[in-house]
This record gives sequence, structure tokens and C-alpha cells, in this order.
Amino acid sequence: MKPILLHPDDNVLVLAAAIQAGQTIEIDGAMLAAPQDVAVGHKIARHALSIGDKVLKYGAPIGSMTAPAAAGAHVHMHNMKSDYIASHTRQATGEPS
Repeated sequence: MKPILLHPDDNVLVLAAAIQAGQTIEIDGAMLAAPQDVAVGHKIARHALSIGDKVLKYGAPIGSMTAPAAAGAHVHMHNMKSDYIASHTRQATGEPS
């Protein structure tokens, strides 16, 4: 499985298909085992990301990391935040999941 690199400056990749934990994925020519299940269309880290790192997609910053992520790890609302708009979830509004 080879994720999609949208821009050469990006530090995240987009999945064209879902991946399962342990599945082999190719990142920048290196093969590694996916650390977790990730759904199609979601982002994974191109390389290790640290708290405070800007998340780059389409060559532009889309947010900042709130928790570290290893190469191949899922990058989403659980470990990043938008620097531009508030992120709302059903849990935040009291709605059931």
C-alpha cells in the first residue's frame, strides 16, 4: 500500500484505501508496518511528528500536533488541532456517538 503525497512539502500522506494494523505501507521508499487501523481518506504521518509541529497538507499548514505521532500513525482530531477554526465533535456537544 502506497499512500498519496499531495505536495512534496507535506508531512502527512492520504490513504487511498483503509489500512489495518501490521499491514505493510510504503513511505518515501521505505516499508513499515502500520501501527494501527486507519480509514480510507484519513491522514498518516510521513515521518515522526512532535507536539507543536505544524501539520502540512497541500503544502500548507492545516493545524498543529497536540500529541506525538510515529511515521505511519493516524493524524486526526485525537492528536492534532486546527489552528484556524474550532473543531467540534458530538462528544463536545453532548450528542451520542
